[in-house]
Amino acid sequence: MAWGNMMSYFSLPNFRAIFQGRVRQAGMQTHTIKSHGAKIARDHLHDWLILLLLVVIEVILFAMHPFYRFVGKDMMTDLKYPLKGNTVPVWTVPLYAVLLPVAVFLLVYIRRKDVYDLHHSILGLLFSVLITAVITDAIKNALGWPRPDFFWRCFPDGKELFDRWGNVICHGKGSDVKEGHKSFPSGHTSWSFAGLGFLSLYLSGKIKAFDRKGHVAKLCIVFLPLLAASLVAISRVDDYWHHWQDVFAGGLLGLIVAAFCYAQFFPPPYNDDGWGPYAYFQALEESRANTNAGQSMNALNSQPMNALVVSQQGRQNGDDLAPLEELESGRM
Repeated sequence: MAWGNMMSYFSLPNFRAIFQGRVRQAGMQTHTIKSHGAKIARDHLHDWLILLLLVVIEVILFAMHPFYRFVGKDMMTDLKYPLKGNTVPVWTVPLYAVLLPVAVFLLVYIRRKDVYDLHHSILGLLFSVLITAVITDAIKNALGWPRPDFFWRCFPDGKELFDRWGNVICHGKGSDVKEGHKSFPSGHTSWSFAGLGFLSLYLSGKIKAFDRKGHVAKLCIVFLPLLAASLVAISRVDDYWHHWQDVFAGGLLGLIVAAFCYAQFFPPPYNDDGWGPYAYFQALEESRANTNAGQSMNALNSQPMNALVVSQQGRQNGDDLAPLEELESGRM
């Protein structure tokens, strides 16, 4: 019976209710890309320019050589792990950390036709990932911490060589040695938690995970992106590309940045209005204000017309002086 109830919870009609119920209660208006997209793009042009600036900064940081930290012979004991490939290739990170959340945002837009939600979710996600990337690579380059497999990057033939101060003299491939000084924090992990952490917050608001009704099954949906990010982090330790401290710091960094970026555009997920962006509710209030103002103007315009009708009726009844006398006496 319990399994049957859980399966019925994940049925298509219930998901439709999850994504549409709260909106219907709020009397949602349609804001499509065609009707409001150009205005939103103009209003947030400076945000997109800052985003492009972050891309340029990230490219520069990625190309820079990290600080070549002193690595002595006694330190090599913990840096002799095997040199392996990546279980999760670098090129897959943007796919699951950026494109996957964007696909979810598009699905929600198809259901709700709210361009405010689509635009702000994409913008918030990109800011989350790019700010995390800039912070991560800046720390990597400044710290220059060696990876667990640094020995085999530095001495691929196993023959150690040190200078008179005891620092390593690497004769390995230049790109491998450069990457060997980029251990802290983990870029895979920080990117994963920045993108998938943002998605987790987004989903928790959309499905009203914290509506105080005790539907624990909703938490499974919320935790799924975080589980995927955690598995990526574990793979970095298993591949000997990172120490556990690297992935812990990277995950914490990604989650914190994701939370800040999400809070810029959306109410907290536990809020009653957590299902939509701030901009949508502002647009709704402006629309209601304009509607009320229009009704007030119509009411004011109708009063002189009523007086004119009364006056004309008086003239037709042969009582032309009655309305004038009432006006002079202050009764009208």
